[in-house]
Amino acid sequence: MLKKLTKHGNSWALVIDRPIMDLLNIDEDTWLEVSTDDGKGLHISPVQTEEKTKKFKNSLDKINKKYGKALKNLA
Repeated sequence: MLKKLTKHGNSWALVIDRPIMDLLNIDEDTWLEVSTDDGKGLHISPVQTEEKTKKFKNSLDKINKKYGKALKNLA
């Protein structure tokens, strides 16, 4: 996906489309970490909160309990 920056007051903004936000499970209240490894590219990642981590682990436990044997057989 190619994007251009958008003028926003005295700054420039990168607009994140709704499908990307849905894919990342983020909304307007989600904190995003912006970083770079080499100064040539940006990495934008949602900050993982304890609540989100706990929800993820609970979901993973439910899936493993329900489908664990089948997943092991497939592996």
